[in-house]
Amino acid sequence: MIEPAGAAELRGLYAALAQRYDSTGWWPARTRFEMMAGAILTQRTRWERAAAAARRLRRAGLLSPARLQQTSMTGLAALLRPCGDHRTRARRLLALARFVTEHGGLNSLARWSTAALRDALLEVAGIGPETADAILLYAFRRPVFVADAYALRLFGRSGWLGRVRLPSRYAPVHRAVNRIFGDDHRALAALHAVLVEHGKALCRSRPGCADCFLADRCRTGRRFNRRPAPGR
Repeated sequence: MIEPAGAAELRGLYAALAQRYDSTGWWPARTRFEMMAGAILTQRTRWERAAAAARRLRRAGLLSPARLQQTSMTGLAALLRPCGDHRTRARRLLALARFVTEHGGLNSLARWSTAALRDALLEVAGIGPETADAILLYAFRRPVFVADAYALRLFGRSGWLGRVRLPSRYAPVHRAVNRIFGDDHRALAALHAVLVEHGKALCRSRPGCADCFLADRCRTGRRFNRRPAPGR
């Protein structure tokens, strides 16, 4: 259970990020299934590469469960070359398309409870907790937190995980942030977006603390600023 001070700290961090980064239309997609496919295309690759593959699928008219299942594995994999590991992604997209079809389509799935839909998505080949939660959050507008590497990195570096006694692991952070934000889908979607944007811009694997507007409220940033200047 996160104490009120820990919850307030996280909300304050979100507010500071939201002032800097625009989360409007952050996950661009024209249809619900395109959002679902995008969650698979972005696995372990940059968004730019995933977007290029999505454009190729759209031009080929394949961003629907029915059309995907009419496509050969070879043809589909060729379209996915921009985002790498294209054969694996092709298999996962086809598994996702079959899942949607076998369960009566997207409108039918939209009536499932969040817990039941999450459990079912986790049974689809190639879909783990992060991908399932991204699908729930963006395609089905469910209030779930995507505790991806960007979130864990910033929460850890800022010292928040230590202060609220959370391990840097997906499941406990996912549950804790869900409890803090409750049913506020819009805030959870925006939180994920601004965490990713900050992670790409400044809180990279080698942090850009010298330019970070959060440095004074971040344990890693404060340590960086206490270092002596070069040559002294």
